[in-house]
Amino acid sequence: MAYIYVDGEEFPYPARGLNVIVTTPVNSARDTKAEVVGQRISRDQYKINNLKWPMLSAEQWSFILKKFREGFGVPVTFPDPITQDWITLKMYPGDRSAEPYWIDDEDKPTRYRNCKVNIIDCGV
Repeated sequence: MAYIYVDGEEFPYPARGLNVIVTTPVNSARDTKAEVVGQRISRDQYKINNLKWPMLSAEQWSFILKKFREGFGVPVTFPDPITQDWITLKMYPGDRSAEPYWIDDEDKPTRYRNCKVNIIDCGV
């Protein structure tokens, strides 16, 4: 079993250190008494932050990058820290980075280290 499924496919199990950020969007302002008044304007939104893998093969890293290549946002399934159940949301990636580690005879990477991505809720 994986921790994250993107577009229905398992991602490699990530390293420790990721965190799931939950944000409650609100419409707020201050009234004449300078008190904050506001209301929730949407459902909670999520960000899977600091998602990383210490070492991946070139094929694994390519697989991860390709899952986010088409369109804007793909279904991502992960454990919801609020409900303690699986949740699927349309999400998009932030910056993706990795360091080439080993290369082949043609100077193409065969392994990458410090592979990282943040996955952000599209809000729909």
